[in-house]
Amino acid sequence: MTEPKSSETGVAQNVEFDAGRRHLLQAAAAGVAALGVAAFSTPSNTKAQTMVVTGADNFFKSDKATLEKVTFKTAYKSDVVGNLHIAKNLDRNAKNPAIIVSHPMGAVKEQSANLYAAKMAEQGFVTIAIDLPFWGESEGKLRQAVSPDFYAEAYSAAADFLGAQPFVDRNRIGVIGICGSGAFAISAAKIDPRLKAIATVSMYNHGDLYRKGLGRTATAEQRTKFLDDAAKQRWAEVDGGETRYTAGAPIELTGNAIGDEFYDFYRTPRGEVTPAGMSPKITTMPTVTTNVKFMNFYPFEDIDTISPRPMLFISGDQAHSKEYSEDAYARAAEPKELYWVKGAGHVDLYDRVNLIPFDKLKSFFEQHLAA
Repeated sequence: MTEPKSSETGVAQNVEFDAGRRHLLQAAAAGVAALGVAAFSTPSNTKAQTMVVTGADNFFKSDKATLEKVTFKTAYKSDVVGNLHIAKNLDRNAKNPAIIVSHPMGAVKEQSANLYAAKMAEQGFVTIAIDLPFWGESEGKLRQAVSPDFYAEAYSAAADFLGAQPFVDRNRIGVIGICGSGAFAISAAKIDPRLKAIATVSMYNHGDLYRKGLGRTATAEQRTKFLDDAAKQRWAEVDGGETRYTAGAPIELTGNAIGDEFYDFYRTPRGEVTPAGMSPKITTMPTVTTNVKFMNFYPFEDIDTISPRPMLFISGDQAHSKEYSEDAYARAAEPKELYWVKGAGHVDLYDRVNLIPFDKLKSFFEQHLAA
């Protein structure tokens, strides 16, 4: 069995967390559902603090790679929009490896995915940062809807697009899934063997999150309320009521340490993006009627069938979400690796380039997408 690895370089000297803030994140992790799931949360009474963040570069623009917006079809003939990143010195007469990069749940391609795609393009991979269906610029009339099946299809559609490019080797396509997209990428890889190497970063399993809560703290009553709320909202909309949104990053600091961690990224200039036609107050928030679909989402079932294709699970060793990377790693078959980034929390690996182990990602894909 592959032993879990740890990052050894460039961490301690670059991290400047407020000590009290880090303590809050650790203390609140048990029993707090991330992304503001009120039914599962246990707000802290501690006064809200802001995080001291170094190295954050969510809106990084490479001077070594080009960015082109592209649109392609899913098997259901719906449009997926992505940003294609190509190194300026890429040999377009050769067949090159490619990587699909997908954003955190509730985000859009301009949040984290573009950063990862640009950085990996600089390493010689053709990369595409995609908007999942119903999010960002991708198609889906009910905006910000939850559909794990449609999300998985987006990776296959991206593989179709990349494999049709004359400078891409269709036998060397990998995936990087960030946060919730880590689990979506796994669900896609289970049914699409063209995805040859899968890496996840700060992974969330939203199925387990809603069924069990972080640290398995959700009660039967909370789960029942979650289902009842969605059912009542369906009746409300049948009767002409407006669409309601739920979860997502809080719109103000509350003192809930995990919620505030997401606020620091999604509700400040550090990472805030408002897609066209959406209110800033509901970005990141899925609809109440569709969010319940996560209760039927089991991405880690049969994860071992992805073998012998390799899997890399990257997580901060201080991340409140690390249980999901640990669970996936335990269930996966070889070859697999669990890689800890020392001192990093969950959101740190969205955009803190001084912590994100791009060298590890480079070596993983160079090894497993080799010609």
